[in-house]
Amino acid sequence: MFRRPPVSKLLALSLAIGGIALATLAPAQETGPSEPPVGTYVLPPSGPFSPDKVQIPNMRAISSWIRSGHADASGEAFSHWDEEGSIPPVCSTCHSGTGFRSFHGLDGSEPGLPAEPVPTGSVVDCATCHDPNISDITEITLPSGVVHPVIVSDAACTTCHQGRAAGATLTKALGDKAEDTPDPELGFVNPHYALAAVTMLGGYGAGGYHYPDKTYTGRFLHAKPVATCLSCHDPHSLEVAQDTCLTCHQTGDPQAIRISRQSYDGSGDLSKGIHADIRSLSDQLMAEIEAYAKEVAGVAIVYDGGHYPYFFADANGDGLADTADGRSVAYKSWSPRLLKAAYNWKFVNADKGIHVHNPHYALELLYDSAESLAGPTGTDFGALNYLR
Repeated sequence: MFRRPPVSKLLALSLAIGGIALATLAPAQETGPSEPPVGTYVLPPSGPFSPDKVQIPNMRAISSWIRSGHADASGEAFSHWDEEGSIPPVCSTCHSGTGFRSFHGLDGSEPGLPAEPVPTGSVVDCATCHDPNISDITEITLPSGVVHPVIVSDAACTTCHQGRAAGATLTKALGDKAEDTPDPELGFVNPHYALAAVTMLGGYGAGGYHYPDKTYTGRFLHAKPVATCLSCHDPHSLEVAQDTCLTCHQTGDPQAIRISRQSYDGSGDLSKGIHADIRSLSDQLMAEIEAYAKEVAGVAIVYDGGHYPYFFADANGDGLADTADGRSVAYKSWSPRLLKAAYNWKFVNADKGIHVHNPHYALELLYDSAESLAGPTGTDFGALNYLR
């Protein structure tokens, strides 16, 4: 607990500081007998940092971090479990610095999910990325099963931004079910959110559902100086360093960067950023999802990004989610074809920076998913002039 220092000490400190200022302004004067020097009062340690021991550069880093989403204890990512008082082990790995260190064995425990739920109140703190043993993390197993090698600067990023599912998750869940037959036992497979680490790896990371007989772009290597997460993101504030973009591009606005000499959305407009092409294909895929759900699966569907499981039934076709007992009714008329397409739509849209992280992989997943649904709905997909 912080205790206010005695008035005598505060006065002494004030006089000491004032004396320094006066000495620089007034000419030297004769003084009486020398007085014992006044000691400097140092604030007591507060929180995880001791102000008298933190170097100025570190103070700047801490100042940036404390304003970032990683430090926002009131944000949904860290406050979601406040009422329960603890975080489930599987969630704690990324939603708690304590859980992260336990998962990787950085706290001396056996690596793996914590044995017990982790208390709430922890964020992505300094030790999450600066633990002295973090260099021991040399590989991360992705949801697809791919074991991906990592360097120190990407270990934490890849751990927490790889999502919770992959195309392989759908393949296992669907088995040999009939492609266009709704199955009430199927539920939406959620890839989670903020998937930058796995979207960057593209087809190699296999985060999206890959349609048979299709090939997919691998890791997006960008340009040689842009090789890791920290090439573009400030490690503490998380802000994008637009100056990095300007090294090669004429704008620092990622959404305005074209990155391709081909138009994918049928417009032929190469003056706009590739973000616009991805958005166009994403909208088309959602239109196909809605058409297929109504015409083939037999129950209309609505999407609500603010509520899990995001896709809800609209049996009366009024454009609103059906409700029962005061709650929205989850969509339960999934066919394998519809589930694959909806998963890919969510996967692409779950990474708000996918137009930078791997735009071509995003376009391929959207194109293949829309094309798959277009057959049963009767859409003349070729006439839309989209390119893959």
